[in-house]
Amino acid sequence: MNGKDVRIGVSLLVGDIENMVRFYRDTLGFRTQWSGGPFADFETASGELSLFMYSRKEFVKAIGEDYVPPKGINQTFEIALWLSNFAEVDLEYERLSKLGVQFPTGEPITYPFGIRNFYVADPEGNLLEIGSTSET
Repeated sequence: MNGKDVRIGVSLLVGDIENMVRFYRDTLGFRTQWSGGPFADFETASGELSLFMYSRKEFVKAIGEDYVPPKGINQTFEIALWLSNFAEVDLEYERLSKLGVQFPTGEPITYPFGIRNFYVADPEGNLLEIGSTSET
């Protein structure tokens, strides 16, 4: 397998798919054709099936494990959402602030290595980094 030729998709295993679809669709603005059921996929600039969700309860049945819901902020991964420039990062922070979204690290920060970002926690504690590498 040649990694540069592989398309990558990220699947969130979720406990409450209706609540999670509502957050990603209505709050973050991702498009989806989801109309119920244990699977939802979202349109992104990265292409088909780059971000999707599957019911954690259905997934554990498929792998023969017990269902153990996570608690608190998920510290095992993040999903990075890259915007065009620093100004868009600030605008998105202001927009989400008005919607009562949880910001575990607070306001946007510009780091010496050239990234401006902030973090959002989705309703199930998954971290989303919203940032940019371009000042203009």
